[in-house]
Amino acid sequence: MASWAEFASAAPALASRVRQRFDVRKHKTLATLRKDGSPRISGIEVEFADGELFLGMMPGSLKLYDLERDPRLALHSPTEDPPPGNSRGWPGEAKLAGYALEVRFDDSPVAGGRRFRIDITEAVLTHLNNAGDQLVIESWHPGKGARKFERS
Repeated sequence: MASWAEFASAAPALASRVRQRFDVRKHKTLATLRKDGSPRISGIEVEFADGELFLGMMPGSLKLYDLERDPRLALHSPTEDPPPGNSRGWPGEAKLAGYALEVRFDDSPVAGGRRFRIDITEAVLTHLNNAGDQLVIESWHPGKGARKFERS
C-alpha cells in the first residue's frame, strides 16, 4: 500500500495525469462493500493534502458504515464525454483502489464528521492513444511499478 506521495514519487507522470482527471470536477464516485458483500456506489468529494488523499464522511452515512466494516474501496474520477463528433477528444478517466484508514479530524465542518486517508493498492488511467483507435490502459501497483498496454 502507498500514500499519494509515494505513488507520485514512484510514477510522477502517471500520478500527475491521474490527479488531473480527479481534479476536473468536484464530485467523484466511491465504491464500498455493503454488509452483505454487495457493492455500493456513492458520490464523494476528496482532498489532496500533505502527500495524502483524504475522504470526508458525514456521521451516520452508509458509506461510513461500509468502511468501518471493511476498509476496501475503489474511487473513480469524474467522467467527461468527448466533444461532439470527436471521439479522439475523450480525456480519459482514472481509478484508484485501496484501503481507507481513519485519521484524526479536529476541524470537521460537520459535527461528528470523520476523515480517512487512502492507502493506494492500484492506480489506473484509461485514455485513447493519439490516433484515437486504441484504448490505452496505464496502471501502477506498489512494489510492481507502472505498466502500459493498448487494446482495440
